[in-house]
Amino acid sequence: MQIGDFTVEQLSEGFFELFKDGSFSKMDPSRLKNPGNDPSLGKSTSALGIDPLLIRRNQTNIIVDPGLGWGLDKNSRYQDTSNVVTNLDIFGLTRNDIDLVILSHLHFDHAAGSTFVSEDFRTTPTFPNAEYLAHRKEWDYALKQVGQPKKHPGAGYNLDELYKLAAEKRIQFIDDEVFEPINGLTLIKTGGHTPGHLVVKLKSRNTAAYFMGDLIPTEYHLNHYPMKLIDFDSVQAKKAKILLLKQAYKENAIMLFYHSLYKKAGKLVQDKHDKYVLVDP
Repeated sequence: MQIGDFTVEQLSEGFFELFKDGSFSKMDPSRLKNPGNDPSLGKSTSALGIDPLLIRRNQTNIIVDPGLGWGLDKNSRYQDTSNVVTNLDIFGLTRNDIDLVILSHLHFDHAAGSTFVSEDFRTTPTFPNAEYLAHRKEWDYALKQVGQPKKHPGAGYNLDELYKLAAEKRIQFIDDEVFEPINGLTLIKTGGHTPGHLVVKLKSRNTAAYFMGDLIPTEYHLNHYPMKLIDFDSVQAKKAKILLLKQAYKENAIMLFYHSLYKKAGKLVQDKHDKYVLVDP
């Protein structure tokens, strides 16, 4: 997908079942054909995709939310599972080619692919030549959750391997509400889902796109708000969502979703009831 001078690819780790305790299991996508007949899907568990983003411009390669990273660790039992590195191979890139990694937030289903355990059992950056970006409020809040009971259902924090990235100063912690690491790519702190949640905006040649992270994780969330129990601050999440949807609609921007099962990207139009509808970009 071309967004001005940016080339954007939605990578895929596959389809997953999310349990109430925050654990994930790889899911056979055939179960999605008749979800109403499934004894658990949509009742005690949720189905979702996990789709990291690859952004390229000139010689700069950027990953947004490197995913679960299953199969990266030495002796991992998920060797047959797609991950961010196997996805990059499709585009002729290796993990050494990535210059920048943007973490919309630090929940493990978005950030665990940032590192892996090597053959000599060392925590290793998945992208050794990259700078990692996260908001400082996100890191500070995540640190406070260590050893505490989980406050919200869904995926949580697992910072074990991120400590090394932070100690080695590979993570640049952003303090600004709006931050532009490279021309045309802007990080916007929305909060809401987590205290330091970021949205990524691309703007080039009068074309715009938004990667919404978990503020709007799927196309289903455009007109519905089923995240009340999951979000850190539901009032802020709803406010940020409404404002960004209005702006994206005004700009005729492309929406990029991280957790969608069906439509992973599209532009917004409004139906006769003023509800947002996603159409092909």
